[in-house]
Amino acid sequence: MDWQKTLNLVAIGVVAWLLLIQWDQFDSTQSQAAAPSASQAIGSVDQSVSSELPAVEVNTGAELPELMNELPIELTPATANSRLVLVATDVFEVKIDTLGGDIVEVRLLEHLTAMPEDGGQPFMLLNRLPNSTYVAQSGLIGKNGTDTADGRPRYRVTSNSYQMMGGDEVLNVDLTFDQDGVEITKRFQFKSGDYSIGVEYLVNNLTYDPWQANFYGQIKRDSQEPLIESSGGVMPYLGAALREQEQNFAKYDFGDMEDESVKATVTGGWVAMVQHYFISAWVPPGDDKNSFSLRKLAGQDIYLMGFTGQAISVPAGGYGEYKAQFYVGPKDQDRLTELAEYLDLTVDYGFLWMLAKPIFAALQFIQSVVGNWGWSIILLTVCIKMLLYPLSAASLKSMAKMRNLQPEMTRLKEIHGDDRAKMSQELMALYKKEKVNPAGGCFPMLLQMPVFLSLYWVLLESVEIRHSPWIFWIQDLSAKDPFFVLPLVMGASMLLMQKMQPVPTDPMQAKVMQLMPVMFTFFFMIFPAGLVLYWTVNNLLSMAQQWFVNRQLQVAKKK
Repeated sequence: MDWQKTLNLVAIGVVAWLLLIQWDQFDSTQSQAAAPSASQAIGSVDQSVSSELPAVEVNTGAELPELMNELPIELTPATANSRLVLVATDVFEVKIDTLGGDIVEVRLLEHLTAMPEDGGQPFMLLNRLPNSTYVAQSGLIGKNGTDTADGRPRYRVTSNSYQMMGGDEVLNVDLTFDQDGVEITKRFQFKSGDYSIGVEYLVNNLTYDPWQANFYGQIKRDSQEPLIESSGGVMPYLGAALREQEQNFAKYDFGDMEDESVKATVTGGWVAMVQHYFISAWVPPGDDKNSFSLRKLAGQDIYLMGFTGQAISVPAGGYGEYKAQFYVGPKDQDRLTELAEYLDLTVDYGFLWMLAKPIFAALQFIQSVVGNWGWSIILLTVCIKMLLYPLSAASLKSMAKMRNLQPEMTRLKEIHGDDRAKMSQELMALYKKEKVNPAGGCFPMLLQMPVFLSLYWVLLESVEIRHSPWIFWIQDLSAKDPFFVLPLVMGASMLLMQKMQPVPTDPMQAKVMQLMPVMFTFFFMIFPAGLVLYWTVNNLLSMAQQWFVNRQLQVAKKK
C-alpha cells in the first residue's frame, strides 16, 4: 500500500530530521584550551586600558553626549597589581579594577573546568587577558558623569583584598572618588551563597549646584568560545539576550550584532550574555524605564551589551543613590526568576519549553529524594512511560496484530505482487476484517519524540547535571559515555524491539528500518550520557509494554 509505506517513511524521516537538527549543533573539534592562570590575568592589567562607553538616548529630556574611548594608561607591573581588588566569598572570587570600578575576573569556586580527578580548577567565567576579553563595566555618564571622553575615575579603596568570613551574610566593598566636592561611593555588595552582585552608587553632593548623571552597566566581550569543555560534543547557543517590548526573550548572536545594532526601551528589563550552563546579566531597577543596546565596536572583535538607567538627580547639599544587580554564575532557574521577570528564559529549552519546564521540575524533585541524577533520570523515564501508556496502548496492540497478520500479508504479496491496485485492495480488506490500523505502529515513536527532545534540552541546559555521576564509568551525565557502552546497549535494545514489531512488506522500507538501530547508535555516541540513559531505559520499558500487550492478545485469542 503506497499510502502506508509513505506514512511510515514520513514517520522515520521526522525522527531522523529532528536528530539531524541536533547533529547540526555538534562540533567535530573540541576546544583544548585550559583556563589561564591567575598570573596571566594579573599580567594582562599591564596592557593599555581602553573601554568604549555607551552613547545611549534616555528619556530625561536631553540626549547624553557620545563618549569616546578611555585614554590609554601605561602601567608598571607593580602599579597594575595595586589596581586590582580581590574579593573572595563562599561561591566565587572576584577581581575589581579600581580604574573605572570594572569587574575584570570572576572564578566560580563550585563549578570546575573539568572533573576534580582530571585536575579541574575553579571555572573563570569573566576574564581580561591578552587574548580574551569578557568583563562587566559600569559607571556614570551624562551631565555630571564620572566616565567621560577624557577618561574614567580612579577610585580609592581601604584594602586590596576582602574576604567573606564564615557566618557573614553580606560583604560590602566600597570604592570612593571625590568629584570636585561631590563624594561618590561605588559599592559592590556580595551576599553569602549568592551569585548576584549589587552595584550601588552613593552620591553626597557637598556643592551649591545640583548634580545629575545616568548609571550605565554593560558587558564587554569578544566572540571567542568559552574557556570550558563542551558537553558531549554539543555547542549550544552563545550570544546576547535581552527583554524587549514585544518579546520577553530575544536572542542576538555575534553575527546579528555585527550586522546591526539593537536598541530597546522597556520598564525594568535585563540584558545578558548567555553561554553553556552559565550567564552574566545586568538587571536594572524594575520600576525604572531603561534603555538597552547591543552593538559591535567598529574594526574590533568586541561586543557591548548594556543598559542606561534613568537620571540620578541630587540637589545641592543633598544625597542620592542608585542600585542595579549584576548576576554572574550558573543558570540557576529559581534565582534568575527572583532577580527579574523572564530572566529564567535564558535557560533555553527551545520551542518545547512548556513541556521541558515541568520535566525539569519533576526531575529535580526526584533527585531531591534519591540524591542521584542518574537514578532520577531512570525513575523519570518510568513515570513518563506510565503516563503515556494509555495513549500508546492502542498503538502497541495495533503493532501486535500487524505482526500476527504477517504470514497472511506475505501470502497476499506472493499472489498479487505484480498488481499493486489489487494488493492494496486485499490489504485494506484484511485490515478491516481484523480491525487493524496500519498507521498505528508509527504513533508510539512520534508520541515520545516531543518528550525526547524536551528531555534533551533539559539535560543539555541544566547546570545541576553538569559533572554529576551515575554509577561505575559514568561519572558525568552531561558528557558522552567515554566507553560508548550505553549507546551500544541502546542500539541493541532498538534491534530487539524491532524483532517484536511487524516487518514492512516493502523491501526498501524494511532495509531502512533495519538501518535505524545503526544510525541511532552512531548519533547517540556523542550525545550526553544522561540522554542515552533515558532512551535506553525507554526502549527497555517499551519492549516490556509490547511483551505485555502481546501476551494479553494471545490470552484473548485462546478464549
